[in-house]
Amino acid sequence: MGRRGISRRRFLATGSLAAAALAGDGLWPRSTWGANGSPNAPLEQFGYGDVWISSERHEAQLMNTHSVLMGLSDDSLLKPFRQMSGMPAPGDDLGGWYAYDPDYDYKKNFDYGFASGCTFGQWVSALARDYAITGDEATRDKVLRLNQLYAQTISGQLYEKSRFPAYMYDKLLLGLLDAHTYCHDPQAMAILQKTTDTAMPHLPGHAVEHNVRWRRDPDKQDASWTWDESYTMPENLFIAYRRGAGRRYYDLALQYLDDKTWFDPLARNENVLAGRHAYSYVNSLSSAAMAYLVAGSQKHLEAARNGFAMVQAQSFATGGWGPDEQLRAPGSNDVYNSLANTHASFETPCGSYAHFKITRYLLRVSRDARLGDSMERMMLNTVLGAKPLETNGQAFYYSDYNYDAHRVYHVSYWPCCSGTLPQVAADYRINTYLRGPQSVYVVLYVPSTLRWTEGGAALTLTQQGEYPCEPQVAFTITASQPTETTLHFRIPEWAEGAEIGVNGKRQPGLAVPGQFAALHRTWRSGDRVDLEFPLRTRLEPIDAQHPETVALLRGPLVLMAVKPRQESPLPQVTRAQLLAARRISERAWQVDSASGPVTMLPFPWIGDRSYSAYLRVT
Repeated sequence: MGRRGISRRRFLATGSLAAAALAGDGLWPRSTWGANGSPNAPLEQFGYGDVWISSERHEAQLMNTHSVLMGLSDDSLLKPFRQMSGMPAPGDDLGGWYAYDPDYDYKKNFDYGFASGCTFGQWVSALARDYAITGDEATRDKVLRLNQLYAQTISGQLYEKSRFPAYMYDKLLLGLLDAHTYCHDPQAMAILQKTTDTAMPHLPGHAVEHNVRWRRDPDKQDASWTWDESYTMPENLFIAYRRGAGRRYYDLALQYLDDKTWFDPLARNENVLAGRHAYSYVNSLSSAAMAYLVAGSQKHLEAARNGFAMVQAQSFATGGWGPDEQLRAPGSNDVYNSLANTHASFETPCGSYAHFKITRYLLRVSRDARLGDSMERMMLNTVLGAKPLETNGQAFYYSDYNYDAHRVYHVSYWPCCSGTLPQVAADYRINTYLRGPQSVYVVLYVPSTLRWTEGGAALTLTQQGEYPCEPQVAFTITASQPTETTLHFRIPEWAEGAEIGVNGKRQPGLAVPGQFAALHRTWRSGDRVDLEFPLRTRLEPIDAQHPETVALLRGPLVLMAVKPRQESPLPQVTRAQLLAARRISERAWQVDSASGPVTMLPFPWIGDRSYSAYLRVT
């Protein structure tokens, strides 16, 4: 522990749980708050290989990102590390953010060399998860080879020359952990220890706020040296401890919790979001959640819950947040004004990755089905509409909710979102189902098959359907022997009148909106569960101050108005006209307006057309 570190005793004293609330090894609290305040152990995640997804759109993202990463040469991937460490650096330069430029000046050329090598750890993480999904030995070989080549470059110069030393370390940490966990890399933990030994003297001794100068070097005082994200590190440090890297990582996780200016006020339900970098501070809420899951701190659980609720209060109907990458003051007009003054509405792959993690962690603790609603809304209306990652580094970065919106690639090559999109594509599996004692929770409705064991029996749960465009979702159970267990199905909060049937028999009273419906029985092969969700249209205003500016939703989908031409004015519509939208094809709806028919499409099917996420109603 450094002199600015936090002792375990002091840390536990900051929350309402005492040391007695910890399990014997300090990994898990003995009890947590449940849906009705009752003690329940946190739900567990299934493994990446336990879920097979059959949705073409979800799988297309996995195949696209995996193919791009597998196609990148080892020398190109290691080039910035070798350059920063003073080694020979053969191979092609990837360019964009990933490149290294010793003379980088963000005022002259923001793109080239902005975040040298920073996505390397995320790509290793994604490939390791891909191997856990596919079992493809070429993928494992690449992960092990990249780790060995990276290990040869480890030096303090990597962190001295990087504008994002904490960010780089955090991503390398996770990449090595995932290589150890999913690829069984025998050298990953040793490389991790060397990485940590090398990085720590070059990082701040505690969490430093975004835009705060901490480097002493007079040549590192411009704004671009203040955008690092040390406050996101505890999540992965706690994970390192849980995966056996050693007590050192637990202590480091405590040391880098951003308490004074961030988690402490959030735990008191004080809204301190305004002006903070959106993605990284929402991402840091997962550090607070892990401080609860691993160290038992009730204070940090409250900070995560309150902080996420505050983010939701300033979110778009799509689930996105942070226009121009900034969180906003409560009650301000900023989110509304962004519809006219920016096209950078939501940092999509990075933001969705952060969103999925915090909703998954909180759902594991609370069993609150509404967190699944939030995850679903984010998935369907933002990242599933991301353009494919290109081999030259073109990446989808922002979702655009402007009145004159476009779905385009970011101007920079290999930006941060090229690192998170491959992780998102793998993580659909661990988001879709969660596991409790003798129970399974269905969180997302995605065509897929879950395989697990219960009491010695092998079971599969296969879900099918065209939801969310169609209201029905069907589940079929296969069991090696009759097995008693409970299946929990998320009933969306908007789904008034939802119905559940088991083997053709309706189950009245079980489908309560905003809750999980529990079906406890002895399941046998061939048993079937049918869900039906009324997909009614509804309107959601951008905020309370502007009730006339609304998005049209049908179930969880936001339907966006397609403009015939870029210069076309917004259509004049009434509330009644929007609510009367009628379906005209598999993925399109139409609204009658004073200026003629308006085509409405979900974000993933917008294509290259100009559109508006919100309309003004009369």
